[in-house]
Formats: sequence, structure tokens, C-alpha cells
Amino acid sequence: MSRFNYLNDMNKQLALDGELKNQIKPRWQRKMEKSINSSTASTSMLNQSKLSVSYNNSYASALNTTNSNNKTPNKQSNENVAKKSPGRKTPTPNKNSSKSPSRSNGDRFIPNRAATNFELGNYLMKQQDRTDNGSESQKSPNDKVRALSEALHGLDISKKRILAFQSKAPAAPDSHLNPLKVIYSVKTPMSSKSGTRYIPTNPERILDAPDISNDYYLNLLDWSSDNIVTVALGKSVYLWNAGTGNIEILFESQGQDHVCSLSWIQEGQILAVGLSNGLLELWDCTKMKRLRVMNGHSTRIGSLAWNSWLISSGSRDGTIIHHDVRQREHQIGLLQGHTQEVCGLKWSLDAKYLASGGNDNLVNIWTTEGANGAGTSSTPLHQFNEHQAAVRALAWCPWQSNTLASGGGTADRCIKFWNVNTGVCMNSVDTKSQVCSLLFSKTYKELISAHGFANNQLTIWKYPSMTHQVDLTGHTERVLQLAMSPDGSTIMSAGADETLRLWKCFAEDPNMNKKKSAAKEKTSFLLKQSIR
Repeated sequence: MSRFNYLNDMNKQLALDGELKNQIKPRWQRKMEKSINSSTASTSMLNQSKLSVSYNNSYASALNTTNSNNKTPNKQSNENVAKKSPGRKTPTPNKNSSKSPSRSNGDRFIPNRAATNFELGNYLMKQQDRTDNGSESQKSPNDKVRALSEALHGLDISKKRILAFQSKAPAAPDSHLNPLKVIYSVKTPMSSKSGTRYIPTNPERILDAPDISNDYYLNLLDWSSDNIVTVALGKSVYLWNAGTGNIEILFESQGQDHVCSLSWIQEGQILAVGLSNGLLELWDCTKMKRLRVMNGHSTRIGSLAWNSWLISSGSRDGTIIHHDVRQREHQIGLLQGHTQEVCGLKWSLDAKYLASGGNDNLVNIWTTEGANGAGTSSTPLHQFNEHQAAVRALAWCPWQSNTLASGGGTADRCIKFWNVNTGVCMNSVDTKSQVCSLLFSKTYKELISAHGFANNQLTIWKYPSMTHQVDLTGHTERVLQLAMSPDGSTIMSAGADETLRLWKCFAEDPNMNKKKSAAKEKTSFLLKQSIR
């Protein structure tokens, strides 16, 4: 007879007549009885209290009563033995023990929750409490608090709040130093597309500029629409072709005179040169020839600004003269709105306004209204006096024709934005450094500023939020002036450290070109459809 048939016959007999006395028990039952006997012996040694003895006896009797009325688990377990495969683990023991079986793995105790009756255990614990005290616990809440206080080493917690929910954590004392850094803040501004663009922080090229004059009030650098850079070094004026790299000397001043300002006409290679003796010269740089000399100022000309065929000059004598280069009698206007040297001049892109900044800390706005389109009115439209130092840096916004940016010197250090239509200061930003020059980008809505003491850096700002984008460092002394390439991608800075540095900080993003071309194609496609 096979082992399988023998076990089936035994199971049938058990189901009919009950358990045989001389039956050979399965190996797993013998192993379980052995573990129960050992656990019972250890339990009797460890549990000495009345509560534990009563709980274990009552709990064991309840389990025996429950299992005696239910024979189905025994039958299922015997059938599992008959069908046990070689790789199968020992089946879960039944509930015929006086204590819930558990597994021991080193120092870990893992109870068998399936063999635990929590409701019965809770009931028996309450019954034991009644027998000890005669009734349900009659301790008052204050007695329980005192008992808990004694357990906590005498700490009186009757007036203490163990858990407290507040809207904000209390502030740390003044002497506390937090070594942790703030990783995230809700108020952190989200980055925009232009704010995350790549901006090279190293100059693309560095040129020597020996003997450049370290004078805050002079304008000795300019970049023409034909990609020619002019710079005054000592008594000489140099021309540098940014495309070919060729360098030429335009002229060298004689005697004690020297160049104080340079400015290219908007289109062409006509260069205006202001001298220290108050004379204004025009040079044709294609022929390397001087065209004419114009007078009118009594002392040096430190600033120049072109408006088509009109050239405006600002002098140390505090006056501004409009010169019509087409006429023999070139002087067509005289403006007297400053009491000290005029060191900044800029015409707006729509040629409606002229902005002038002076050493008297003033910014004047002049309008062409009432002057028959030639020159400006003799009285300023607006006079801004909020700067605390000389104003040399001026820049008109290319996409907002009525917005002017102005920067103050060492005692001011602020960049202010003005609405010339209303005369209101829209914003003021403290840069912590002397502001020497300002330029708006043609490609992005950004502003670049050149600074002196104390960091001698170039700073790119997001406009109009004036969010700090990046600092371009490298100059060891203050940055005197900025000039922009015709395509608007490159900035040249002239420093008092006798270097010229080229920064390709406004190069157009190629992805932007793709978006523009795609938008144009879509527009043309829609137009073709509408024509049909």
C-alpha cells in the first residue's frame, strides 16, 4: 500500500471515529507540541504577577473551548499534510495551544496576529482590574495626572500642554545662529525663459587701450553702424574694424589739446570729435579727412549726441548747443539748464526728446515742440533732481519711447526710470556701486550697467522687474563706458585698467529664430488661405 493511500484512509477514520490513541502524529504536530511545552515552561518562570497568570489561564481556556467546537481546521491541516509538496514550508499551526505561538528570529519577537483575540484580552484585563479594586477604576482624572507625574520623575504636568498647535513657530532668540541654509522658499521668484538663458561671463576678446583717460565726465568710445569702433587714447584717435581687425590712426591732436568726446552719426562714417578747447570737429573716416570745425563753447566738450543731421554738444560751461551740419551758420540753439558740466546727452529713438545729465545732479528733458523741428525748446519739459551725484549714464528704452534710465555717481549709485510724458519716477534701484554707463538690449528686455567702485563690474538686469541676472567681471578698475555692436549681440567696455573687453552677452537664441520663422510661416499660410 502506498503512503498516499495510507494517509487518506487514516484521515477518513479520523473524520468518522475521532482521533486514535495510538495514531502516529504528523511531524509538524510533534514539532509544534515540543515548542509549546518549551514556551509554557519559560512563561511560568517569567510571569509572576496575578494579572499575567489570570490572563494566560483564561486566555488558554477560551482558546481550547473555541477549538474543541470547531474541527474543521484539523481536517484542513491533515489534508494539507497529504498534499504537501517537497518545497512547501511548514503549515501555520492551529489554535490548540495555551499561548499564541510566535516566531523567534534572534532578538526580534514577531507575534502571530491571526491567533490573537484582542477583544477577549481587553475583557479579561478589565475583569482582573475589578477583582483587584472591587469595581471599575474609580480614580479621578487628577489622580491619574499625579500618577503620570510620578512616572515622569516628579514633573507636574497638570498645567503643561504636551501637544500644542500654533499658526507659527516661536522666533529663535537673538543669540541663536542657524547653520542651515534655506533650500526652498515660497516667495522665491520663478525663473523665466530669458532668466535661464546662457550668458557667457568671460570676455570674448581683450584689447589693450594704453593711455586711456580715467575721467568720469568724458565719453571716449563709440561703435558705428558700419562695425567700426573708435576710441581716444592719449592724444590720438584710433579706428578698429571689428570685422577685419584692422587698426588705423585717424589723427593725433597737437599742443595741449586733447579729445574729450566721440560720437558716430547714425548712418555712415562721419565722426564728431569734441576737443578740450571747446571746438567740435567733423571727420570723414572713409577718406581719413577732416570736414569742418565748429565753435560755440568756451571750454571742453565732454558729451555729444546725433539726431540725423543735427549734432548736440554739452560742455563744462553748462550749456548745450545744437549744430546743423548742413548750414554755414551751424549754431541753431543754445540750452542753459545746467549750472555745472554737462556729462551725458542722449536723443530718444523717435527724436522727440533730448535727455541731458550734469555734474549738478540734474536730469533735464528737452522737447522739439515749439522749435519748428530744428533743435529743442529753450526751457526743459522736465527737470529731475532726485539723484545725489553727477548723472552721466543715460539710456532710452527701445520698446518704450517715453522711458528713460539714468544712473548716478558714487554718492548716489542708483538707476532710476522716468516716464517723460508724465514726469514720474517709475522705479529706483540701488546698485551699491558707481554707475558709469547704461545700455538697453536690442534682443532681450534687459539692461546692462557699467560700474566703478567698489566691484568694477558689468551687471545685466531683467527689465522692468530689475531682477539681477549676472555680473560680468574682469576689469580691475572702474568701467568708464559701454558701446554696443550694430547687431546688438556684443558689448564693448572701456576700463580705467587700460583694456577694452568684448562681451557677447546679448547673442540671440537660435531657438528664438526658429519660433519667429515658424510664426511668419503660419501668418503667410493664413494670408494665402484668406486670399483664396
